[in-house]
Amino acid sequence: MPTFVDQTKIEVQAGKGGDGMVAFRHEKYVPNGGPAGGDGGRGGSIIFVADSGLRTLMDFRYRRKFKAENGENGRIKSQYGRGASDLYLKVPVGTTVYDFETNEEIGDLTKNKQELVVARGGRGGRGNIHFATSVNTAPEIAENGEPGEDRVLRLELKVLADVGLVGFPSVGKSTLLSVVTKAKPKIAAYSFTTLTPNLGMVILPDGRDFSMADLPGLIEGASNGVGLGIQFLRHIERTKVILHLVAMDPANGREAIKDYQTIRHELLQYDQSLENRREIIVATQMDIPGAAEKLSQFKKDLKSHQINKPVYAISSVAHKGIDQLMQDTASLIEQAEKEQVAKTTENVQNVKEYKYEQKQKQEFEIIRLEEHVFEIKGEGIERLVERTNLDYHDGVMRLARKLKNLGVDDALRKKGAVDGDDVIIGSFNFEFVQ
Repeated sequence: MPTFVDQTKIEVQAGKGGDGMVAFRHEKYVPNGGPAGGDGGRGGSIIFVADSGLRTLMDFRYRRKFKAENGENGRIKSQYGRGASDLYLKVPVGTTVYDFETNEEIGDLTKNKQELVVARGGRGGRGNIHFATSVNTAPEIAENGEPGEDRVLRLELKVLADVGLVGFPSVGKSTLLSVVTKAKPKIAAYSFTTLTPNLGMVILPDGRDFSMADLPGLIEGASNGVGLGIQFLRHIERTKVILHLVAMDPANGREAIKDYQTIRHELLQYDQSLENRREIIVATQMDIPGAAEKLSQFKKDLKSHQINKPVYAISSVAHKGIDQLMQDTASLIEQAEKEQVAKTTENVQNVKEYKYEQKQKQEFEIIRLEEHVFEIKGEGIERLVERTNLDYHDGVMRLARKLKNLGVDDALRKKGAVDGDDVIIGSFNFEFVQ
């Protein structure tokens, strides 16, 4: 049986765009051959695809870095470079993707075959066919390809189930799941038998069906990391209905009302919105002698605490009360789904997708490193230098004009720069000349 992995950290590196080419036509019968350098191809993007056949993030446990191919460089004779293929990575349905550094949610993959672009490939650089003018008919200017996006991601899998079974360890969650579905969870008479979520499908005689998850047992302090802690709690977020199982075994030494209140407290400590989640209270283990008396007291305690929720008494072992519980659970799910559709209609929103947005800000900062040495920092300025092909004089002169137009020369003078001072922008060094 594969290990269940529901959280992991990976790095994705989209492909760099291909460099534009500097080339000229030299055909025998073309006396005035002009520029003929083609554009570079786009770098490959990295795209997640939700796959309903996957149940765990195990595939990302041992391979943590993924890199898409770079675009091909432009060619001579005005030929464009080939764009790189995108890299598609399969993830389980229910995977939420976060930026590891900022903790920003990038996207939530909740439907089979849903796609999410997490890193955009860089644009290809333009070849010198784009830079010919009436003044410069043979430009030696080309752009380098844009770097692909590089980011660290946190993937978090939250089990997608219509119904979540909650309750203290050994209250009968796994047993109930095994009775109403074909799932075969491990069952034993000790705490924390269930260490990973088990998922099964309930199919009713009337044709209705829904998914049910047996989730690891909660104990007091779980929302603060005690026991299985939030390893369990994150999986309750997506459920439409909660079946809250409370054991009626008189020999367990616990008061049923305290069990119920403890679990409710942990749920709300983790996520306050769970207070409005539909809940059915299920009294389990009713086949044990003395269970009826404990159930009677439990109902009185619920009433005294003004908890007006129906209690379903069941015995998974004797198969008593289960059919009605499943029927009413299905009806409750239908109500929840209708409300969800109504809300979606009121607030029409597209599936959230991460979109690469190139920042156009040209702000920069000049830092005096030492006497006669200055460094210019700024995302826009550094990207401009990266994209400039500095192997040709025309390219260097074009960069100098752009820097001047952006106000770099004036800013350097205000900082005290004089002729001959060294200026650094990223990996590019040049001598300042007024």
